[in-house]
Amino acid sequence: MEKIYRLYQVDSFTGVKFTGNPAGVVTNADGLNEYSMQQIARELNNSETAFVFTSNSDEYDVHLRYFTPSREVPICGHATIAAHYVRAVENRIATSRVIQKTGAGILPVDIIRENNDYKIIMTQGKIEFGTVIVDQDREFLLSALGIKGNDLLCDCPIQIVSTGHSKVMIGVKNKSTLNNLSPNHQALSRLSKIINCNGYYVFTLDTKEEVLVNGRMFAPAIGINEDPVTGNANGPLGAYLIHHKLVDNDGLCFRFIAKQGEAMGRTGLINVEVDIFNDEPSVVRVSGKAVIVFQSELKL
Repeated sequence: MEKIYRLYQVDSFTGVKFTGNPAGVVTNADGLNEYSMQQIARELNNSETAFVFTSNSDEYDVHLRYFTPSREVPICGHATIAAHYVRAVENRIATSRVIQKTGAGILPVDIIRENNDYKIIMTQGKIEFGTVIVDQDREFLLSALGIKGNDLLCDCPIQIVSTGHSKVMIGVKNKSTLNNLSPNHQALSRLSKIINCNGYYVFTLDTKEEVLVNGRMFAPAIGINEDPVTGNANGPLGAYLIHHKLVDNDGLCFRFIAKQGEAMGRTGLINVEVDIFNDEPSVVRVSGKAVIVFQSELKL
């Protein structure tokens, strides 16, 4: 017997259609198996598609699963923003907090109703500082990205950082270097198997705008050559900036705006907020707007 699934295409971290980061969302995913979710994600061919399941526990309100075109991932920032934006629109939700189960744990999402629209705030998972990439792996990575050693930001180790889905942080001095990157995707995919990290976030603090950070994120090992606007890169970056004392702060909370997607013609803005305890990052939140591009029905 066929079931009708509610399917959306949503642009996240933007209020303007055809900018920001597109995500697929299925808001009534109960009944879909892993194979079907992977097929839907491959068909939509967004960097991620989110599937919303009803809760079977008092511990959380909804259960979200996330698929790239090639595999499941534990969590995704822009697809989380998209999924909760659509849920809010569908159900006309007032300002409230939702507890979601994800592959990165049970986490809160705040839905803020303002000006007849919604802003979504995603609290990210546990902050983890991983391997610093050095020696042969470092040289291989720089070669794959087309970055020279003197292009790198001083005092910025190339390091794996995670708030649920790890990324390699690579700081460069100039925005021109960032925008002119043309990575070797096959080489990056090979390195991912060695360092056990699929995403590479190249960022710069070279900006004269209201934004602090401009960035680009590459994850070819999971089928994403370049991701337009990445919540699970800019969130960990906030923790990284505090941990390595790269930005001034009041010792309590650090807020900034990151811009991503310019080089792809899909610019979006992410608001990042990092709570600080004993001079170290303790909690990371990312927030942004979203806009529904289209909605449809899928019969399976």
